[in-house]
Amino acid sequence: MTYEYCNRCRTYTTALLSQAGGGSYTLPSGPVCSKTGTKAVSGGVDVLRMKAASCSLLKTSHSVKRTKRGHQLIVAASPPTEEPVIANEPLRREDLIAYLASGCKSKDKWRIGTEHEKFGFEVNTLRPMKYDQIAELLNSIAERFEWEKVMEGDKIIGLKQGKQSISLEPGGQFELSGAPLETLHSLEPGGQFELSGAPLETLHQTCGEVNSHLYQVKAVAEEMGIGFLGIGFEPKWRREDIPIMPKGRYNIMRNYMPKVGSLGLDMMLRTCTVQVNLDFSSEADMIRKFRASLALQPIATALFANSPFTEGKPNGFLSMRRFLDLNSTDGQTLARTAQECYRLFSMTLLGEFEQYVDYVLCLPKQRICPQFLAGKLPCLPGELPTYNDWENHLTTIFPEVRLKRYLEMRGADGGPWRGLCALPAFWVGLLYDEDVLQAILDLTADWTHAEREMLRNKVPVTGLKTPFRDGFLKHVAEDVLKLAKDGLERRGYKEVGFLNAVGEVVRTGVTPAENLLDMYNGEWGQSVDPVFQELLY
Repeated sequence: MTYEYCNRCRTYTTALLSQAGGGSYTLPSGPVCSKTGTKAVSGGVDVLRMKAASCSLLKTSHSVKRTKRGHQLIVAASPPTEEPVIANEPLRREDLIAYLASGCKSKDKWRIGTEHEKFGFEVNTLRPMKYDQIAELLNSIAERFEWEKVMEGDKIIGLKQGKQSISLEPGGQFELSGAPLETLHSLEPGGQFELSGAPLETLHQTCGEVNSHLYQVKAVAEEMGIGFLGIGFEPKWRREDIPIMPKGRYNIMRNYMPKVGSLGLDMMLRTCTVQVNLDFSSEADMIRKFRASLALQPIATALFANSPFTEGKPNGFLSMRRFLDLNSTDGQTLARTAQECYRLFSMTLLGEFEQYVDYVLCLPKQRICPQFLAGKLPCLPGELPTYNDWENHLTTIFPEVRLKRYLEMRGADGGPWRGLCALPAFWVGLLYDEDVLQAILDLTADWTHAEREMLRNKVPVTGLKTPFRDGFLKHVAEDVLKLAKDGLERRGYKEVGFLNAVGEVVRTGVTPAENLLDMYNGEWGQSVDPVFQELLY
């Protein structure tokens, strides 16, 4: 079966379901999850490409006229749950709250979702892959390993196999996205390669899925003279050297990003990350996990810092990727307003689903959304948003912890094979054990806003050597790592070994980026070229 992306209606379709005359999904009722009285929804959503990014861009890009949805199968590129949902009615603010509440799951249904991106490059020249090479790679993987192709027009932009997927990022980075998401191989703006994994219960399953994916990709790529690099920021090539991938949404992003900051295109085209997506049981559980993970994101940034080079030279950061995440908007008023909205959500006594919706809607660059809710978007007069638009809207903000119908841990750089299982192990150990979660909340309870902001801003530069109170961040990381191990031990799956790579960083206080810099200044003779072999998958 081949899935096709339609530029008119911004959805994936398949002729098979259309011929079968399948009807559209509706929003089923579910258990009340929030004290607001909203009901849970059991499905995912279809992905609507960036519709409200800019009115002027929309007018000059694709038509937004919708086709009938009764004969479409929606293949979500980043679905938060297992079944897709099509929203047939316009959304109200209450629906946006209900969407977040629908992510609540009983503990026995909690899953682990790992996403990782990697840079594809020509082994002989070290240059980034071109789209023609990426298309050949995707087609070969599909044919050899029985993946289904995801198309946009006549362009292949991803792969799907059951509940797994591979996607392509804006700069040609390849990404694997894991549970609690469905899986998809897809194409990102600069050609980053992304894998989205199936819902998995244990870290052994998660790591097994990653290993299987990398085996398949390597089996085809090596025959083509292609390698994959596990690093957080493109170490050698300029932004102009990165080919933009042929997806309609990325063309919109490429034109829109420079209007809100000079660093946005770098974040889009030249970064790779590894992140884990985790579940919550209730609004209260979400709040606790959100606050604990937000406080500890700087530690994750330090442990996985792996982006010290830009255009062939050290860039002054251990995590350039994290710096870009925090500074991708030039307008200081805009940045301050966004930070204030996020602080109010994360630091107040409420921090509920309703407040997160208000946070998202209050962001200056997102003010187009209230107009959209009222049907007063200038470029789409009278048209009202759907769940598709809301899901896409949530992906246009980049906080350290992002709430959808699950929590995304977004503080870590992309890295080598051994680190891909360590990140989910770190967060599962801390957030999926109630005693450990409470210990983290107790540990961070008296951290001031100024201290938290200091860590966010300084850790991308100084890593575990960042001064904190009467010591260094390394000393806090030692306590946190012990808690993570305790949490994994109590799960009973013998998963503690996945933290070995992190344990070495904590023991020495030396981040992966600092190791790379030592090699650059020593055996590499101040050349970044050897990093392509050092961090080769």
